[in-house]
Amino acid sequence: MRKLTWIGVVCLVATCAARTGPSLSQFRMTPAELRSIRSGDAPNPKFPGVTIKVLFGDPAKEGFYSILFFAPPHMTLQAHSHRDNRVATVVSGQWSVGYGKQYDEGGLKLLPPGSVYSEPAGVDHFARTGDEQAIVHVCGYGPTDTQFFDPKNDPTLPGKKSD
Repeated sequence: MRKLTWIGVVCLVATCAARTGPSLSQFRMTPAELRSIRSGDAPNPKFPGVTIKVLFGDPAKEGFYSILFFAPPHMTLQAHSHRDNRVATVVSGQWSVGYGKQYDEGGLKLLPPGSVYSEPAGVDHFARTGDEQAIVHVCGYGPTDTQFFDPKNDPTLPGKKSD
């Protein structure tokens, strides 16, 4: 099952890359190799403690993108949405996701490594990590953004404290 998931992800990246223009460099990474990256290219200001590693494209620009999302242990992501449709695969760690306009512990579903889920455009969702770092592979067609349902949860707004 895990092998089929990775074959699907690679096929999706390769197919979409061929349609969007930029060339895709060759890479092969096992889940263990992905875990060894430990952190991404840049911190994510919307989620303090989270880093992003861009694998392909540019999430801020029009076109297909593929990123790794590194979330630390015991992190709660409040309800938010994105303007683009996304599909995600849990690579490692404990990752629980729910849909709704506010964080709801009872609405979370634990998604073990190898699980996939969607983040439809404009649909609020929330997440939580467990006792270990979670790595999630996210693909979408940018530009993307992150909008919190409740603006008080956005650490990038004026007057908000960013850790």
